[in-house]
Amino acid sequence: MSQLTDRVQRILLSPATEWPVIAAEPATTAGLYRGYIVILAAIGPIAVFLKSTLIGYHIPLGGTWRVDMMDGLIAAAVSYGLSLAAVYAFALIIDALAPTFGAQKAPLLALKSAAYAMTAFWIAGIGKLLPLIGGLFLVAGAGYGVYLLYLGLPVTMRAPADKAVGYTAVSVVSALILFWIVAIIAGSIMGRGAWLGGHNLWLGGPVVSQSGGFDKDSPLGKLEQWTKNIGEAGRKADASAKSG
Repeated sequence: MSQLTDRVQRILLSPATEWPVIAAEPATTAGLYRGYIVILAAIGPIAVFLKSTLIGYHIPLGGTWRVDMMDGLIAAAVSYGLSLAAVYAFALIIDALAPTFGAQKAPLLALKSAAYAMTAFWIAGIGKLLPLIGGLFLVAGAGYGVYLLYLGLPVTMRAPADKAVGYTAVSVVSALILFWIVAIIAGSIMGRGAWLGGHNLWLGGPVVSQSGGFDKDSPLGKLEQWTKNIGEAGRKADASAKSG
């Protein structure tokens, strides 16, 4: 556990020096899951379970609404399992995109990239316990996760520095799609426990807009717009470099 906390602190506080250590150290898929992913990925589902079953949600018309204990437990278990699968799928996408951006294909390094970049988002899952500002925690965690991935891809996947922005942007957009699917599946299982007045309680705020995409005010909606801005900045930088 001390090794886990040390790694979390180093990847969050000094990612530029920690990524080379992560890339060079021996690891296995099972080891990454057992010693890191399964622990941190549990923070969000546990927080949602406690919030939805014990603390409850304030209803605008008055009162507090809570999910049945068994329903909440099932939903937390399912969302946890889906989150574990989503990390692996995210790694597959990072690996598959590698040649497109001049990087190397390396499945294990792609899993390292996905897992350690998601550290901030997983830690921010504790914000799901908090009313009103919980969504801000998720936005901050997801945003910092994008930055971690941007720093990590040139080291782990050996992506050229001038293509790191585009590689990061496309990878994150793919991750957003994954989390959207996870949110929809978790919501369908929880029923009213996940969807109340257009809000997905699993993600701590409004998620799906009437057009079917992310609600612009949701954590994922804000991250989606930020990612688009990053991609646009990268395209402008590439165009400027070519014209110069």
